[in-house]
Amino acid sequence: MSDANPGSGGFGPPPQQPPQPSQPPSQPPAGYAYPPAESAPGYGYPNPAQPYGSPAPSYPVAPAVGAYPQTPGYGMAAQPSNGMGTTGLVLGIIGVVFSLTFVLWFFGVILGILAIIFGAIGRGRAGRGEATNKGAATAGLVCGIVATVILPLLGLLAFASFMSVA
Repeated sequence: MSDANPGSGGFGPPPQQPPQPSQPPSQPPAGYAYPPAESAPGYGYPNPAQPYGSPAPSYPVAPAVGAYPQTPGYGMAAQPSNGMGTTGLVLGIIGVVFSLTFVLWFFGVILGILAIIFGAIGRGRAGRGEATNKGAATAGLVCGIVATVILPLLGLLAFASFMSVA
């Protein structure tokens, strides 16, 4: 560690001699008050009048967290609500897969109807600027239409052509 009071040739300011009072100290101007030397905060070089083992003066307590008023208008932006479009897309994809399997086509139609509803709501939110996934909502809407109308219609036509041949 370095010496707190370096001698000549050391780092830091040169040691200071206490001023010799030749005349009484002048009074500070009105309105100004200087703290007495005993209450000065303890930073910088140690006070020679205060031994090392004595406690340092305490610092003032910081103000409470909510002490300062907030400036209005600088809040966080609202997060986009992309849940409806994403739900429409997921239900549409599952509905298409179920509609392709002839055993589960009824569940595919139900999921396709739900995908059309959620996709339309998601597109409406994206159009109003409340959501950012207009493409996913559109894809859910299209997959819902495919699962509800086109695949059952193709299945019905395939079944009808198979029955007419037999």
